[in-house]
Amino acid sequence: MNDRVSWKTYFMNIAKEVATRSTCDRKHVGAVIVRDKTILSTGYNGSIKGLKHCDEIGHEMIDGHCVRTTHAEANAIVQAAKNGVSINEAEIFVTASPCYNCFKLIANSGIKTIYYDEFYRDERIINYASEANIKLIAMD
Repeated sequence: MNDRVSWKTYFMNIAKEVATRSTCDRKHVGAVIVRDKTILSTGYNGSIKGLKHCDEIGHEMIDGHCVRTTHAEANAIVQAAKNGVSINEAEIFVTASPCYNCFKLIANSGIKTIYYDEFYRDERIINYASEANIKLIAMD
């Protein structure tokens, strides 16, 4: 009998652990970018590097959203770029589905599959994922 989790579950579990580093207490989100069962980059939602975090000084709210933080997906993409790691044709595992802006970054980065644990707000990404030939997959 094999009790090993699937690769998809394994990477989502890692995304959940990455989310524990989040510094915005409104929502902790983690992202892991993977290609060929190898982790290329990770990211969590937090403030601009070097600036104070939401959990230190509070939220910067606009239209019901905290805009102080950079989202997990964007941070994972930026970390890959900063370190010279190609993420073209990769997959991303995110604890919450991407907002529209992060979806655009994911699409333009060449990531082809988005796995998410919880659907979060923006239904526009469903149609755009289909049009852009990006797989948008809910983890059950």
